[in-house]
Amino acid sequence: MKITTRYIEDELFEGTNVNGNTARQDMRPPDKKIGLSPVETLLSSLASCMAVEIVAIIKKKRKEFKDLIIEVEGTRRDTNPKSVTHIHMNIILISPDTDPNTLDKTVKLVLESYCSVSKSLTAQIDYSVEVKAN
Repeated sequence: MKITTRYIEDELFEGTNVNGNTARQDMRPPDKKIGLSPVETLLSSLASCMAVEIVAIIKKKRKEFKDLIIEVEGTRRDTNPKSVTHIHMNIILISPDTDPNTLDKTVKLVLESYCSVSKSLTAQIDYSVEVKAN
């Protein structure tokens, strides 16, 4: 997996994958912001990863699926690096024949076994950096 991120303008960058799909990261002030910040994208990525797996499992259980909404709130440190210290998800499944217990078990299964983003957030990741200046 490879993403190439390029400068668009001050406080705006665009990441592109090998297939040419793009996502912009917007670090401008709230009154000028037109996109998600990197940390907001992280939270959105977690919710999206959870959502795709939850929907797949509910459908595999042959339950009637109507909608899924995941609200994610992140708490950040006040000092640099302003990393995320706590994440809370509110998962709302619209499915007339899925009981809360089934949804709870599904969410736990997804968190523990299927969502690569949630596992990445709790993993120790090795980083390497190569720098070049022209």
